Formats: sequence, structure tokens, C-alpha cells
Amino acid sequence: MIARLSGRLVDKAPSRIVIDVHGVGYDVQIPLSTFYGLGEPGAEVSLRIHTHVREDALALFGFRTRLELKLFEQLIGISGIGPRLALSVLSGIESADLVRAVRHGDVGRLTGIPGVGKKTAERIGLELRDRLQVALEPDTDDPTDGGIEPDTRGDLLSALLNLGYHRHLAERAVDAALAGNADTFEQILRQALKELAR
Repeated sequence: MIARLSGRLVDKAPSRIVIDVHGVGYDVQIPLSTFYGLGEPGAEVSLRIHTHVREDALALFGFRTRLELKLFEQLIGISGIGPRLALSVLSGIESADLVRAVRHGDVGRLTGIPGVGKKTAERIGLELRDRLQVALEPDTDDPTDGGIEPDTRGDLLSALLNLGYHRHLAERAVDAALAGNADTFEQILRQALKELAR
């Protein structure tokens, strides 16, 4: 099974990318959260991969962080949720917000995700709640986790959304700010605002 791909980004679309690894192009399906964190074609990328095997197909799903990958794998373990719907869930809600919604049983937040009805939202909330503790164990080798609690990232995103910024722009700015040297909430927020002003 393929667990990670590192190479050159050849082609980029909101739902899929092609990564060139030593002359072999891998077609990888991704959520929007991963898409907005990637550079332009020609950039070097490294993604965690879930290899999905069926009788008639082999599909690769890529994620920038361990949390995204674990949430995806937990979602497809729920009856009635396949890889496409799991990607839609991760594209429609930021990972930390998904964790928060599940922990608090916020079905309304989950039904706000395109393609997720009330029954599916209730099933996600019920079945994911017990599994989240394992999914959120710290990952010391994941530079994108940066030691920042998921709630902190969600709070930063919430602050920018409350200021009127579009979700995808806000997510990009928060990711860029978290990758910097700032280590307090205020410093990271200031850096995210600088990113948005560019």
C-alpha cells in the first residue's frame, strides 16, 4: 500500500492533483483543505496517502496532515459513507471544526456540509465521537501539526470568519501563519491578517 507520496506537483484542481515521483505521475484525490495548502504546479509536495482498493479500481486519496487522513479513514469506516462523501465532508468543514461539532453533538453544523443530510450527520456524530481520541493523538513527525491544538486553529479561523473573510482565504492565511515563527494566539492572528492583506 502507498502511505506517502513526495514529488513535484504536475497538475492541480480542487478535487485532484497529479504528483510526479521519479517520472511516474500519481493521480491523487484531495479535499479542499489540502488543495488550498498546496503550491502551484512545479512545487515540491509531500502528502499522506490512503490507498483505497476495490474490485474494479485502485484510488489514492491525499492529505496534508495526519488529522485529515485519520478523520477520512474514520469517516469511511461509517456505514453508508464512501470515500467521495468523506472527501466532501472534509472539503465542507475545517478539520478542527469537524472535531468540535462531533464532540458537542452539533448536528446542525454537520448538516451544513453539502451532501450531508440529518441522518448522515447523526450517524457521523454518533460513530465518530468514541473514535476521536485515537485520531487526535499527537504526531511528532508531522510538521503541519506544529504543536498547535486543533481548537487553537479553529479559534483563529473563527476569528477571521467573524471579520468577514471568505473561509478558503481564511484557511490559507491561518495555515501560512501557523507555519511561521509566531507562538502566541495574538502573534499568529496578526500574521494571518498580514497574509490576507497581501
